[in-house]
Amino acid sequence: MTVSIDRIRNFCIIAHIDHGKSTLADQFLLKTGAISPREFRSQALDAMDLERERGITIRMHPVTIYYTPPGSAEPFELNLIDTPGHVDFNYEVSRSLAACEGAILLVDAVQGVQAQTVHNALLALEANLTIVPVVNKIDLPNARTDEVILEMEHVLGIRPEEVLRCSAKTGQGVDEVLQAVIERIPPPGGAPTDPLRALVYNSHFDTYRGVVVYVRVKEGELRKGQRVRFMRAGREYEVSELGRFRPAPTPADCLTTGQVGYFTAQIRDLHDIHIGDTVTDALRPAAEALPGYAEPKPMVFSGLYPVDSKDFEALREALARLSLNDSSFTYTPETSEGLGFGFRCGFLGMLHREIIQQRIERESGLELVHTAPNTTYEILTRKGEVLQINNPQQVPDAGQIAEFREPMVRISFVVPAENIGDIMQICTERRGTYIRTDYLSPSRVQLVFEMPLAEIIYDLYDKLKSVTHGYGTMDYEFIGFRPADLVRLDVLVHGKRVDALSTIVHRSQAERRGRKLVKKLRGEIDRHQFEIAIQAAIGSRVIARETIAPLRKNVTAKCYGGDITRKRKLLAKQAEGKKRMKQVGQVSIPQEAFLSVLEAE
Repeated sequence: MTVSIDRIRNFCIIAHIDHGKSTLADQFLLKTGAISPREFRSQALDAMDLERERGITIRMHPVTIYYTPPGSAEPFELNLIDTPGHVDFNYEVSRSLAACEGAILLVDAVQGVQAQTVHNALLALEANLTIVPVVNKIDLPNARTDEVILEMEHVLGIRPEEVLRCSAKTGQGVDEVLQAVIERIPPPGGAPTDPLRALVYNSHFDTYRGVVVYVRVKEGELRKGQRVRFMRAGREYEVSELGRFRPAPTPADCLTTGQVGYFTAQIRDLHDIHIGDTVTDALRPAAEALPGYAEPKPMVFSGLYPVDSKDFEALREALARLSLNDSSFTYTPETSEGLGFGFRCGFLGMLHREIIQQRIERESGLELVHTAPNTTYEILTRKGEVLQINNPQQVPDAGQIAEFREPMVRISFVVPAENIGDIMQICTERRGTYIRTDYLSPSRVQLVFEMPLAEIIYDLYDKLKSVTHGYGTMDYEFIGFRPADLVRLDVLVHGKRVDALSTIVHRSQAERRGRKLVKKLRGEIDRHQFEIAIQAAIGSRVIARETIAPLRKNVTAKCYGGDITRKRKLLAKQAEGKKRMKQVGQVSIPQEAFLSVLEAE
C-alpha cells in the first residue's frame, strides 16, 4: 500500500517498566486489522521466550499499521516502534527515538509517575519529539487517574487537558489515542527526490539470508536491486530483499522517505554493520552521513567462561551473533588460571548481564560461568597517564597510582512517603550524597542522590523493592568519575593469587568483603594432605585469613605400648613430610568453589 508522505506518522511508546506499552501496541494491531482477534495474544511484539517469560520488553520491535480515522477516505500509515522500559535497556529507547517524530508517554493510573517515566520523557524532549501523554489502566478499581494527571503536570509540565485516558487491556480509549497520534505528531521531513539517506537503527542475523538491516528512510528511496553503500563501513552491497513489519516481515518493492522497514543484501560479515550508520545510494551518494548515535558505554564488566573448556570457540561464535543484535554489549578474549579461556564482557547493567547470559545458554546450549561484576574505573598514574580499568587484574601497583577514580551516578528514587527514612539509610550506608527531595503528591516522593555506581550494581534494586514492598522505583544516569579511596582486594590460596576472585572495593569495606570471601571459600575447597591458608589481601597486607586443616594419617596405629620415643620419631617424620609437601604441593580448587563464591558476590 502506497501513501503520501504527509499521511505517514512515525512514533514510539515510552514508559516505565510494566506500565502497559506492549499491551497498548497489541491493541493498535488489533484495532487496525494487522492481526485478527484469533491471532491476538498478550505481548504480540515480544518474540523472544525471555521477554514472554519475564513479561518485559528487551529489544525494540517495529511494526507498520494502516489506520483510517472516522470521516477520512484514505488511510494513514503508522510506524510504531515498541521500546523496553527497564533502565538497563535505555540505549534501545534512545535508538527508537531517533527513528521517530513523536512518542506516546504512557503512565500507569495506579502507580503514577515513576523514575523511568521522568527519564524517558526527558529523552524524548531532548530529541525534539512531540509527546502524546496517556494515562493507562483507568479500568482498575484502585486507579488514581485524576491524581496521576496532576503528578504529570507537576513533574513533567504536561497540561492536564492534553492527557488522554485509556485502558490497553479492554480497548477503552484506544481509538482516541490513535486519533491523537495522527493529529498531534507531525509527518516526516525530507523528499523522495533527494539522494538516499537511511538510518540503520537495528539489525539481526539470519542463518539463511545473512544480516537483516532495520532502517528508517530519512530522504530518497530504497529499492530492491539497488546498489547501496554503508557510509561508515565503506562497503557496498546489492539489496536482495526489502520489506515492512506487519508485524511479520512482508516483502515490498520500495521504501520511500519517512518509511520504516528492513532489507537484506547477502551481508555475511557481522562487523560490516554498525548501528547508527547511514545507508546511501552507491551510484548517487549523499554528501554527508546522518548524525547516528552516541556509542553506548558498558558500565558493568564481568568474565564469561564456558564450564567445558572445549566450548570456547562455540562461545566466541555465540557472542559474535549476539553482538549484532545488541551493539551495547562488548566482549574481548581473556584467560584465567582458575577458569581457563573466556571473554571479558561489558554490559549496561546487571539485568542486561543476566539476559545476555541466559540468551547464550538457551540459543547455543552452552553452560557458562560468570565472574564477579566490576564497573569501569579510571586511574591517574604518577607519570600523568589516565588508564581505563574494567578488570581488577589491570590495576597497577599502589606505588604507581596517583589517583583512583570511580564512576558516579545521579540516582532518582520514587517511593511512598513513609519509606523516606529507609531509603536515606540505605543510600548513606552505600556512600550516597543526598541532593534533594521532591513531593509528587502527599503520599509519594522523589529522592535524588549521587552515589558510586559500584554500590548500585549488586543488590540495591532488590533492597529498594524489599523496603518499599514493591512500590519503589529507581533510575540513574552516569555523571562522571570522582577520586575515591579504592583498593584491589586479592584472594590468595596457599600463597598464590586467584585472579578470577580479585575485586576493586572501597578501603572501608575491604575487611568485611575479604572476611566474607575467605570464609565462603574455606567451605568449598577440599582438605589436602597439607595445611592450606586462604587469605584476603590488599597489596602485601593480609586483612583476613582462614585455614583448612590437613588430612592426617594415624602413623602410630601399629605401635602397641612400648617406648614413647618410637611414636615421637614417627610423628616427627610425618611432620617433616607435611612441611615438604606444603612447599611443593598444588591446591586443587574445584569449579564448584568458583561458582559458589561468585554467586555469593
